[in-house]
Amino acid sequence: MSSTSAGLDPVRGRVRSIGRAELVGMLAMAMAVGALGIDLMLPAFDAMRADLGLAPGSNAIAGTVTAYFLGLAAGTLVYGPLADRFGRRPTLLASYAVYAVGALASALAPSLTVLLITRLIWGLGAAGSRVVVMAVVRDAYEGEEMSRAISHLMAVFIVVPVFAPTVGAGIVAVASWRWVFGVCVVAVALMAAWTLRLPETLRSEHRIEAGPRQIARAAGIVASNRTTVAYTLAMSSLYAVFISYLGTAENLFSRTFDQAARFPLIFGGLAAVIGVAMLLNARIVRRVGSRRLSNVVLAAYLVVASVMVIVALITGGRPPLFAFLVGLAAMFGCHALLIPNMNSIALAPMAEVAGTASSLMGASQLGIGAVLAALLDRAYDGTVTPLSLGFLGYGVLASALVLWARGAARDAPLSPDPALQ
Repeated sequence: MSSTSAGLDPVRGRVRSIGRAELVGMLAMAMAVGALGIDLMLPAFDAMRADLGLAPGSNAIAGTVTAYFLGLAAGTLVYGPLADRFGRRPTLLASYAVYAVGALASALAPSLTVLLITRLIWGLGAAGSRVVVMAVVRDAYEGEEMSRAISHLMAVFIVVPVFAPTVGAGIVAVASWRWVFGVCVVAVALMAAWTLRLPETLRSEHRIEAGPRQIARAAGIVASNRTTVAYTLAMSSLYAVFISYLGTAENLFSRTFDQAARFPLIFGGLAAVIGVAMLLNARIVRRVGSRRLSNVVLAAYLVVASVMVIVALITGGRPPLFAFLVGLAAMFGCHALLIPNMNSIALAPMAEVAGTASSLMGASQLGIGAVLAALLDRAYDGTVTPLSLGFLGYGVLASALVLWARGAARDAPLSPDPALQ
């Protein structure tokens, strides 16, 4: 499908005043607002522990990350059907309202228990942007163009994880950690105002009623396609390690490697690696193909993960910082190449129910990923060994699921895309 300057279908008169650059920027920032809810607060963990009565270095604070992702998972089940029924823009605006309530309540939380609840609500709101953005991309692009569009979105989006920890550290240096969450409230209000310029991309013939029968039918279409199911579960296993990394990174770098002062720089640098890999993916995927690229990168993922485990065991879980950073950079580079391509492969057959498909996929990825990540969080022992084993173990699981998907040639997808083969 060719794209116009606005990235929408010109035949159906879907181009409005918004240009492609603004569309990409808006969608990327919509996803980035969700990332702010995590990345901005990571440098504030020590201040949060002290204020909430937790012991120094307590990994219980990682529960705020898990709760947020569980909210994301639950929210995706709601916003997909709503986006398919009422449209992309009104659904996105509604999610921003929930986000603002959750962020404000988190800023006022008096205890860790209350904070976990408000973080769950916050995650429910943040889920809307993830679901709607993916549905808009599916509305506007197909095949390799969809994978390239996702890569461009992710490359812009990754600017937030690069700089957010530094901004968060600056806020904590001059004010209470609660102001970190206040900044998120302001950010989502600005995004809501910008979203008023977003054209509606849902075609009238693709609107479905949001009743139980219609949702069940859409879910059946999603669940009956082996490619969609296999790649969604594979992404779930990959997300698990990444979620665990987010929850334990502050402890890992501050205490295992004694790099508390450099944590924002290290975290941002690794995020930059992801952004560069996303940009490279947009160039590579057109020549290689989504499916072939995913297979090659997944094999590389397993090799690097195996090396990380060996190094961790040899060094007692405390390898030289440089060696560990090289391993993490390689793993996150693989993640950046795998996620957009796996997403496009999984979504390709789902044109008729793109919103619900995105919803179910997101719920599985984040929900299962958060549960598996919590297991790794609990295994944290002050060394890099649990995280390294997580990369390898969940990578093997993802590979097995991709192999299972190769038997999906007998599936009958709704919109076949030979370019993905």
